[in-house]
Amino acid sequence: MASKAIPASILVLRIVTLLALVASVVVLVTDHFTLQDGIQQHFQDIHAYRFVLTTAAIGAAYTLIQLPFDIYYACTRKRLIRNGCMPEFDFYADKLVSLVLASGVGAGFGVGFEFKRVLNDLFLLLLALGEDPVSLDEEQSKDNDFFNRANIATGVLLVGAICMAVISVLSSINRTSNRGYFG
Repeated sequence: MASKAIPASILVLRIVTLLALVASVVVLVTDHFTLQDGIQQHFQDIHAYRFVLTTAAIGAAYTLIQLPFDIYYACTRKRLIRNGCMPEFDFYADKLVSLVLASGVGAGFGVGFEFKRVLNDLFLLLLALGEDPVSLDEEQSKDNDFFNRANIATGVLLVGAICMAVISVLSSINRTSNRGYFG
């Protein structure tokens, strides 16, 4: 039973991972706003969000490459490449990609929450210095919306990272299941 469940689980988790990573990219790429003076703010203006996008793109590319192999393995219960190389590759590559995705999550949440806090403090300071509260409130709302969308994109990336971590555990089980208890 477990031999049927693991390949099917890996396939489903890879599909969920791919969907989460693509959704994260879409939300992040569409995240922008225009200030009152006409200045455009885009996600790529913040280096950490470029890193988030890059990690999501790397994870999506890896998942796309792995998907045909996993479909074949789930349907036939045989490896497409049968020399024992695939379980080893899956074992190490899944772990590496899950760590890359986790680093993107950390960078995205770190910069998002920190910038929101700093900008809120800046708006309070400008308000105390006598700036127009209506225009400051509008700018603060745009900034908060921008960082909230980026945090949503990072949260969706977190879903992909968790799925990839679970795949990593399953690929570990799959790697050792053919070799006995002590490998």
